Amino acid sequence: MTDPYTASAVVAATAVARGLGLPADSPEVLHERSNVLVRMGHVVARVPATALLMRPDATAWLARDVALSAFLTERDVRVVSPTTDPPAGPHFAEGLPVTLWHWTPHDPDHRHSPGEVAASLARVHSALRDFPGELPARGPFEEVETMLRLHGDVMDGAADRIRAEAARIEADLPATPVQALHGDAHPGNLIATADGPCWLDFEDSWRGPLAWDLAILAKQGGPDLLAAYPAEVDEAAIASYLRLRSLFAVGWRFLIAKRFPHRLGEARAALAGYFS
Repeated sequence: MTDPYTASAVVAATAVARGLGLPADSPEVLHERSNVLVRMGHVVARVPATALLMRPDATAWLARDVALSAFLTERDVRVVSPTTDPPAGPHFAEGLPVTLWHWTPHDPDHRHSPGEVAASLARVHSALRDFPGELPARGPFEEVETMLRLHGDVMDGAADRIRAEAARIEADLPATPVQALHGDAHPGNLIATADGPCWLDFEDSWRGPLAWDLAILAKQGGPDLLAAYPAEVDEAAIASYLRLRSLFAVGWRFLIAKRFPHRLGEARAALAGYFS
């Protein structure tokens, strides 16, 4: 049974498509987690779902995704590209922002080697050093604060403890250069196309140290991916950001449980595991 978030996203996606003269009679849901991806012919609509719990107005994040992806496309960096005709948006329907992307054929079963993942992310990082647009300065720290402000009451009384831990991590970070980042650089955001590895989902980008992207790469992809990254890494910064990513995941699991109550046990286990 389709949950209300997915159902609303499909309605919004098809409404935008029809308004732009795109085929919308047979929408196919490709993904329905943080965002819902709806394929309609050669176009894929992206609509926020669970992400709305942390970003009630997700427009800025979707616009950021479009801007960075377009910037990289123009520089021949392999990413899923936003549409230009019609414009990618964000468009709006049924109270939801919707962005439009080219359908990118890929092999969902392919597993990239550590070297492929690391080299492709390094190309993204190299190009993003010149990104001129405005980006958040504190990225995940701001997100944790927002998460606690909006939903701290559902975190089993741990909101103050999570807030204090985030502040401790931020205070202990070493000073390192910053640049535009992917923001959520795990292997699940890298697809295998006929032309090679292709990144997507830049909505979490911010101006921070490479250690944030590399910590995510290591945590969700494994140490081999980090070892393959073709540059020196700041191990102290990565250790701090690994801790922050784990803390962020604790809060995020409680948000997921608001949408899917049967997963509350996972959130409680993550909270207990983090502070054990």
